[in-house]
Amino acid sequence: MADTHAAHGAHGAAGEHQPEHIGWKKYVVIGVILTVVTGIEVAIFYIDALAPVMVPALLTLSAAKFLLVVLYYMHLKVDHPIFGRVFWAPLFLAVLVVTGMVILFKVLPKYGVFS
Repeated sequence: MADTHAAHGAHGAAGEHQPEHIGWKKYVVIGVILTVVTGIEVAIFYIDALAPVMVPALLTLSAAKFLLVVLYYMHLKVDHPIFGRVFWAPLFLAVLVVTGMVILFKVLPKYGVFS
């Protein structure tokens, strides 16, 4: 089986430009960033003075790490936009469903909506 990527060169079969994937040096830099952010998350957990802001801080840092992994290691930053849409649309729907469930079962009962 011939390597179709090499046969078409840097441009696809239809002549559209295929963006270059990032090099190994950028992967190492991103890995170091992810490691540092993970260290910050662990430190936040053990610092008692940050207890009031622990959950929002950890959620924010985790979201940043998630974006880095999705954009670079899953190649969504350089792949065809349809792959991004296939990933982001269900993720958005899942966030809406979870938010609705939290509101329905945790927030509304506190206000006596179901009494």
